[in-house]
Amino acid sequence: MNLLQIKNNLGILALSILCLFSCTKGDRFDYDKEAILLTGTEVNPMVRFVVENTPSTYTVTASATGKVAEDISIDFVYDETKLEEYNKNNNTNFYAVPSGAIVLEGSSGVIKAGSASSTGIDIKVVSIDQFIDGRTYVIPISIKNVSGGNLNVLESSRTIFLRISRVSNFYSLDMNNTALYSNFIFNDDQAVNLDKYTYEVKCYINNWHSTPEPISRLCSFTSKDEQRSNMLRFGENGQAINSLQWVNPGGSLISKTRFNTQQWYTISLSYDGSKFTMYVDGVPDSEMAGSGNVTFQRFELGMSWANYPSMQYFNGRIAEVRVWDKALTSGEIRNGICGVDPTSENLVAYWKFNEMEGHIFHDASGNGYDMDWSNTYRDNAGNGVLNRFDKRSAVRWLIDDNNKCTQ
Repeated sequence: MNLLQIKNNLGILALSILCLFSCTKGDRFDYDKEAILLTGTEVNPMVRFVVENTPSTYTVTASATGKVAEDISIDFVYDETKLEEYNKNNNTNFYAVPSGAIVLEGSSGVIKAGSASSTGIDIKVVSIDQFIDGRTYVIPISIKNVSGGNLNVLESSRTIFLRISRVSNFYSLDMNNTALYSNFIFNDDQAVNLDKYTYEVKCYINNWHSTPEPISRLCSFTSKDEQRSNMLRFGENGQAINSLQWVNPGGSLISKTRFNTQQWYTISLSYDGSKFTMYVDGVPDSEMAGSGNVTFQRFELGMSWANYPSMQYFNGRIAEVRVWDKALTSGEIRNGICGVDPTSENLVAYWKFNEMEGHIFHDASGNGYDMDWSNTYRDNAGNGVLNRFDKRSAVRWLIDDNNKCTQ
């Protein structure tokens, strides 16, 4: 076998093999030093397995580093201990799939003489009903045994880790309705003081509005009397309509990101005790130093003050709103793009906005921060007086092909 043939069979792996194994007889490998590996693990053993519907299938095969002279049998096995080792060695927190979620069809494959790849086994995800949002599930499949050919297994490629990437549909709250905008104020005993925090909101812009004042107010996290607030709005202070302003206790941050319409974004506002950081889809966008201790007791949808709702309305959707009593890392945020585990440590409140009906936005964390939109308040006259408003009739739910998330 010449080097060109090996390159065609193995791509990137061939370069590594050239470094690992010595050559004999000019351009021929020493067959005693060839190896078996799981196909697809040449660069990284962690491989994406997209699951949009169930059942979804991934076929696992093995490969040799060159064509084999005789039939070789490969035995495969699901090995959860390999995932435990991976988490320990890489400081990750991947989860094994729940019982009954997958089916393995077959347990062995064969590399036929004259070939370099084996027949495979099918890994089928048959149910995601027990999957918990915010958890990343991985299926570890290993080579258990090799018979024939006198070839060893390349240890770095003995196990393939199938990282399940779920495509999920979700409901969202329709914010293209100025009658919806108002504040929910929690009871005084629910006020929480935060010296470190992360506020998160997932939003989708249908289109930018065309009123004379090109500002779109998204939401605000604040205290009962609106002191030391964290507020989000697009197009403020002469900025481009598709730039996002975060008004916070330390001042104001303008996003470097320019937001597209017809696209979902996860915006995370983090304060670690000395620094404010805005993340867009888990990627740090902008930051500033400052003092940011706050009290959270009030949540505002849109712009509710005086007659401003119609001038600063947000033509879009909202979902996945969260309050944490810690500064999340970039990795933690990315793991929660589609949803988080409601039992997560440091999660204060969590509104998925996926009720599908009714007017109560339930707190998925179980901490009691339900918001009843028939019992909201707003300063409709702009004189500092909060008046009660029943906004239940303005609540509308949406689900369509735009409401998809892949993680």
